[in-house]
Amino acid sequence: MSIQAQQTDQDGTTVLLDVGGMTCSSCAARIERVLRRIDGVHAEVNFATEQASITHSADTTVGDLITAVEGAGFTASVHAPVQAESGPAADQAEASRSADPLWQRLVICAVLTAPVAAMGMIEPLQFRYWQWLSLALAAPVVVWGAWPFHRAALLALRHRTATMDTLVSLGVLAAFVWSLFTLFFGYAGVTGMRMPFTLRPTAGFSLHHIYLEVGSVLTVLILAGRYAEQRAKRKAGAALRALMELGAKDVAVLRNGAETRIPVDELAVGDVFVTRPGERIATDGRIISGNSAVDSSMLTGESVPVEVGPGDEVAGATTNTSGRLVIRASHVGAATKLAQITRLVTEAQAGKAPVQRLADRVAGVFVPVVIALASVTFGGWLAAGAGIELAFTSAIAILVIACPCALGLATPTALLVGTSRGAQLGILIKGPEVLESTRKIDTIVLDKTGTLTTGIMTVAETIVAPGEDPAAVLTIAAALEDGSEHPIGRAIAAAGRATAVPLPVVTGFASVQGRGVQGTVDGEFTVAGQLSWLADTGFPAVGELLDAQAWAEDSGRTAIAVGWGGRARGLLVIADTVKPESVQATAQLRRQGLWPVLLSGDNALAAKAVADEVGITDVHARIGPAEKADFVRRMQAEGHVVAMVGDGVNDAAALAQADLGIAMGAGTDVAIEASDITLVRDDLRAVADAVRLSRRTLATIKGNLFWAFAYNVAAIPLAALGLLNPMIAGAAMACSSVFVVSNSLRLRRFMPLDHPMVAAAPASDRAPQLVAVE
Repeated sequence: MSIQAQQTDQDGTTVLLDVGGMTCSSCAARIERVLRRIDGVHAEVNFATEQASITHSADTTVGDLITAVEGAGFTASVHAPVQAESGPAADQAEASRSADPLWQRLVICAVLTAPVAAMGMIEPLQFRYWQWLSLALAAPVVVWGAWPFHRAALLALRHRTATMDTLVSLGVLAAFVWSLFTLFFGYAGVTGMRMPFTLRPTAGFSLHHIYLEVGSVLTVLILAGRYAEQRAKRKAGAALRALMELGAKDVAVLRNGAETRIPVDELAVGDVFVTRPGERIATDGRIISGNSAVDSSMLTGESVPVEVGPGDEVAGATTNTSGRLVIRASHVGAATKLAQITRLVTEAQAGKAPVQRLADRVAGVFVPVVIALASVTFGGWLAAGAGIELAFTSAIAILVIACPCALGLATPTALLVGTSRGAQLGILIKGPEVLESTRKIDTIVLDKTGTLTTGIMTVAETIVAPGEDPAAVLTIAAALEDGSEHPIGRAIAAAGRATAVPLPVVTGFASVQGRGVQGTVDGEFTVAGQLSWLADTGFPAVGELLDAQAWAEDSGRTAIAVGWGGRARGLLVIADTVKPESVQATAQLRRQGLWPVLLSGDNALAAKAVADEVGITDVHARIGPAEKADFVRRMQAEGHVVAMVGDGVNDAAALAQADLGIAMGAGTDVAIEASDITLVRDDLRAVADAVRLSRRTLATIKGNLFWAFAYNVAAIPLAALGLLNPMIAGAAMACSSVFVVSNSLRLRRFMPLDHPMVAAAPASDRAPQLVAVE
């Protein structure tokens, strides 16, 4: 297995280890303590994902880290990216429930425990030698069925620590040993003995009471909870696994004019491959020939297939829905967009939210405190004269009910599900700390070009003098500008080429710096450029064109005049087109309680025109790259918590300065690296979805932690007061963990705002109606 590590900074390297053998967050805390004892090592161990994210110095090798983890009693291996389903891991993942060792152990123990519980709880079933049959059935359950807990407890003891398994093992063995004592040295073994069952422990001293049903039922309940927890955690990561398994298995490569089918792992940059309708595109590349519609819904969350053709870039793992495409590979392996997405999500899930650190600190000392509390309770009841039965059952109830499983699962499971669901929707949350930022933001700063607008100049309108044909004016202007390298010239040429008429041939082409272009089209000397330059050159304009130019300038657009035959014939209005979804996106951001601010390097008229179109009133124009970061800093100094949305190199400083940086996926690598959230699809509406998902995930984490803490705060005193039967305590403990994981799984149902189900819901159900004050 290759070591998958990445350089994080000049002082350290980060490696991700898969850790096996953890049973609760106390185990994670112990591994962290062991790793942090190594000089130059910082480690974060995530119980839910069973991974350790470790930053270490050059003096420490990955082998040293693995040795340290194994020395603590766990297994460790370098994390390898999940590939398409194949091999033993995939077979196990897809295996039927009956082949699961934990499920087999649970079923056997449940079958053996059922008669034990029935005889212990229903007095009429207690026949002449029932207690000895109970012992015969309960012994395999307590010894073999609970062996994973006993083994983990012994391992922890060997390392002078305690975990959840210590509590379970102590509770189960205590009930069993006491039962053996009363059977062989007390009166429980007397032929014909009857034992009434009560939900609450009773005071007094009795050597005829056995607790075989307690030990057996506890084992079954905790095994059932562990199994349900395991299944739920697998569901929690299902979205990410589905994403990682999207890639094609093989690909048809064109070599020497013939198609050769090879495994996708053998594909190299520059290879030309074929993708037919219905097939997944093997890797990132650029289309050489063919036209089709590509479905990228699993990768970007975009539900509508996008039309593509020669020159367009496509991403690996997306689906070709119609035509045959010939593609040249531009990125393969770990460099593909899919691989980068899965890496970002995996790293985010391996981290810890600030709120989780408190839970981890509590869980790290929780088990020893619980053991001490159980001992004090046992001694206290004896000292109070309540008798050994009440003291014993109360102590066992405390040991069982106080297991910190729910506490350790509260944060990582919600983070696991939330980030995986985000990846499905094209929202990449880079780390758990980001969640806290989304809760606090009140202002969102939007870059104009490429964020609110397409960033591509287009011909918005063609205005002609009386008697002229708009199509002819556009065609002649496009023919003239076809030789220009200016963005405006390219926009005009593209608009002309989009018509069915071939562009006329131009001779004598010349560009006049800062004014326009000129040449001969169809034997007629033609000019295109500023209207004032046309007038100076001998091509005056009529009143309609002068009025149109004034209107274009007032609206922040650029007007290019076209003239031949001694006068101006028409005016082409050029604009950076607002994205169709930008109006809806800004409205959604307002509903999230965010105040939108527009920043632009363009002139005030152009910026205001875009702002008016999308519904933003707070506009700042002529803002350079450095000034964008200064603007964000000033907003923060005024007490605002600022999110910044951008896509270009000039936005990177502001993205890094903002409390929350959001990069559009179509932007530059610099902008994406500087951001906290990356939107894979180039759709501003995803910003509101990213904020909603982050806030929902954070709310789920806090809800989980509340119930996990509340459960222990309420349950331990009840157990200490002798108000809980140990079996009820075991059921409550198992249910608390399942509840926390199930609550996190609700995040899988998160839908974007433009989903029909969400769009049809009342506004109060979609988002909080907060009023932002300018």
